[in-house]
Amino acid sequence: MSSRLPILVDLKFDPETVARILKTAFADRGSINLADPASKALDLTGIDYALLWKPDADIFKRAPNLKVLFSGGAGVDSILSIPDLPDIPIVRFADRSLTTRMSEWVVMQCLMHLRLQRAHDRDQRDRVWGKLVPPEAAEVTVGVMGLGILGQDAVAKLRVMGFNVIGWSRSKKQVEGIETFDGPQLDTFLSKTDIVVGLLPLTPDTTGLYDKAFFKRLRQGGALGKPVFINAGRGKSQVQADIVASIESGVLGGASLDVFEVEPLPANDPLWHLENVFITPHDAAISEENALFRHVETQIARLERGEPLQFVVDRKAGY
Repeated sequence: MSSRLPILVDLKFDPETVARILKTAFADRGSINLADPASKALDLTGIDYALLWKPDADIFKRAPNLKVLFSGGAGVDSILSIPDLPDIPIVRFADRSLTTRMSEWVVMQCLMHLRLQRAHDRDQRDRVWGKLVPPEAAEVTVGVMGLGILGQDAVAKLRVMGFNVIGWSRSKKQVEGIETFDGPQLDTFLSKTDIVVGLLPLTPDTTGLYDKAFFKRLRQGGALGKPVFINAGRGKSQVQADIVASIESGVLGGASLDVFEVEPLPANDPLWHLENVFITPHDAAISEENALFRHVETQIARLERGEPLQFVVDRKAGY
């Protein structure tokens, strides 16, 4: 299918790291790094493949004959929102390392809320020997929203830690060992949930999903007292003003956020100062560049052997 033309790369990651790794990546065909000023003079009309993350808007005018797009992350909303997106396959990034990193973050956040870590931090600052008696994991129900590769791995690892785990997805999925719910059963799912974990892609249906009305449907009076909101999916799925209001009013007992409506999170955002809110800078599951490039090489090799691509995005579903 390809005459070993270079792979077009437009990644908004750390430019020095990307440039360094690209010197040896894609050894059999090479790459064109659009972060390199010299690339502006190149003719891209013959390029077959592009690896993109939040690409420049003119990329499809410069490279009009692309055959496959590879996303630089598990999410693809930054690509699907580009005007004049060509009707070609889009392959999202799925990798053991990315999945493992996400599950580590989710488990860590659930444990910090379970074990009242903010209270321990406060006591340490104040030099108070304040012993606490948190509930056991088995007394807390974690509800995972999104049961794709990331969600199912998080479910498995939360179960190992002893949490009672349930799951919700837009369409019904069977996941061994847990009770699952689908679209119309959202209210039932939320009513059983003490810690809700958002791992959903950004679609029109999930934009602004996590709002005041959503938080009020979570279980009150469970083992943690107040429910907790954890989101490592997409920032535009949450209404941040409603997170703040729900914590201040006592509807929510806390939150852990890795994604935000605007990134970086502005210095004057009230989330920075709220008690029992953990903030991380969208690094829960960073795409490791070597793994990403190996993933692209694997998928191109499959295609050129006549095998189907894996992890192809369903444009109607948005993921």
